[in-house]
Amino acid sequence: MRLSSVYRLPPHSIARYTAYLRTILVITDLIEVQQENPEQAVIRKAAECIQRGGVVAVPTDSLYLLVADPFSLAAASRVFHAKGRESSRSLPILVNHPLMVEDLTPEITLRFSLLMRHFWPGPLTVIVPASAKIPLKVTGNTGRLALRYLKSPVANALIEFLGQPLIATSANVSGAPTCRSGIEVFGTMDGRVDLVLDGGACLGEGATTIDITEPYWRLIREGAIPERDIAEVLKGN
Repeated sequence: MRLSSVYRLPPHSIARYTAYLRTILVITDLIEVQQENPEQAVIRKAAECIQRGGVVAVPTDSLYLLVADPFSLAAASRVFHAKGRESSRSLPILVNHPLMVEDLTPEITLRFSLLMRHFWPGPLTVIVPASAKIPLKVTGNTGRLALRYLKSPVANALIEFLGQPLIATSANVSGAPTCRSGIEVFGTMDGRVDLVLDGGACLGEGATTIDITEPYWRLIREGAIPERDIAEVLKGN
C-alpha cells in the first residue's frame, strides 16, 4: 500500500512530508578521531557530511562543537533544530586563518587586528558586523557575527579540507551543560546530528567573548582570557 493511500495526501504533499522527515529523523554515527593528529580519512568523511548539509560534532581545545556549512540555510536550520536554539541568536563562525575573516565582515578595524594578533588562535570570540555573504539567518537576523579561531587540529583540518569557514557552536541542547567528551555528546545529541567525532575528553576553559561592534568594546563572557588582558591590548582603541 502506498503512503499516499494511507494518509490520503497528494503526491506533492508526500514529497514535502518525506523531506521534512529527513530533517528530524537522523541516524547519528560515532567515529573515533585523534585530537592532535586527526586521520585524513576521518576528516574526509566529516567534510563530505558537511558538504551534504549535515551537522558534525568535533572536539576542540576546550569543548565539543557542532560544525556545519554557514552558507547553507538548510544546514543552519538543522543546527538551530539540533540545539533547540532560538532563531534570534546568532551562530558563531570558525576560521583557521585571520585572512579568512576578510569575507565575513565588511571591515577589519584596528581594534580587531590587535585582538587577532595577540589572541588568535586561542579562546577568544569576537563579535563583529557581518558581511552580506553570510545569510541573515546565521546572524540571528542581527547582522552581527561571532568569529573564532581555535587551537583545534580537528576543526582546523576540516576547514582546510573544505576551504571555507564553518558554523561552530557548542555541542549541547540550549540551556544544558556543555559536553566535554565524545560519548557525552553522542548521548545528548543522538538523533539530532549526523556524526560525532569522538576524540576523548576536552578539558580546556571556555572562550572569552567580546563585542566590538559599538564605539566602546564590551565584554560578553569572560573565559580563558581575562578581561584585564583584553583591556591592556585595546588600551586607547
